Amino acid sequence: MELIWQGVIEGFRLIFSLDPEVLRVTGLTLQVSGTATLIAVIVGIPLGTWLGVSRFRGRGTLVTMVNVGMGLPPVVAGLLVSILLWRNGPLGVLRLLYTPSAMVIAQGLIASPLVIGLTRSAVESLDPSIREQLRSLGASRGQMLWAMLNECRIGLLAAVIAGFGGVISEVGASAMVGGNITGHTRVLTTAIMLEVSKGNFGLAIALSTVLLTLAYVATALLTNLQQKGTRR
Repeated sequence: MELIWQGVIEGFRLIFSLDPEVLRVTGLTLQVSGTATLIAVIVGIPLGTWLGVSRFRGRGTLVTMVNVGMGLPPVVAGLLVSILLWRNGPLGVLRLLYTPSAMVIAQGLIASPLVIGLTRSAVESLDPSIREQLRSLGASRGQMLWAMLNECRIGLLAAVIAGFGGVISEVGASAMVGGNITGHTRVLTTAIMLEVSKGNFGLAIALSTVLLTLAYVATALLTNLQQKGTRR
């Protein structure tokens, strides 16, 4: 317990002293996970909405694939992206492997099914009479979709929170496609993994404290937006 307590204290010391290395790693963590979440939202909300309002042959198969993707192990996502970006892979010419861009792609692959699945669930949970009321008022398809998304905005924010939470804490995919390179692709999760492998458990606990604090602050901001929506 003393080791854990000392690690927590050291973690807050690193935060409040603005340690340059911790700031750099934390900044890259936010950059990679934030960009991946943004991409997942841009792709996932339209696709989730489409699955939620449409009925067509093969829809059940697509929904099942999305649900499976929601539980996709990060190491599998990392393996798939590594194969695509490897020197002899389909996208090897882009030379993205072991770069932050590769980490964004892998994390986006992890977050997108979460956003798609929760968006679909939020849209499907709306009262069917809402769509009929909008039709009776002469709303266009675009106006109808916008109104429906506004009605389920709480669920959409939950999708964003889940997507961000799913990527900021993952380590397998980031290590596989990023390589955990000092000053280039090292993020908080891979830094923690490295310190544990070296036996520096105190520093690993300190970095874990920084990561948990970062995740808490980001999630608290999104949750605050969500709760504001419930009070409207």
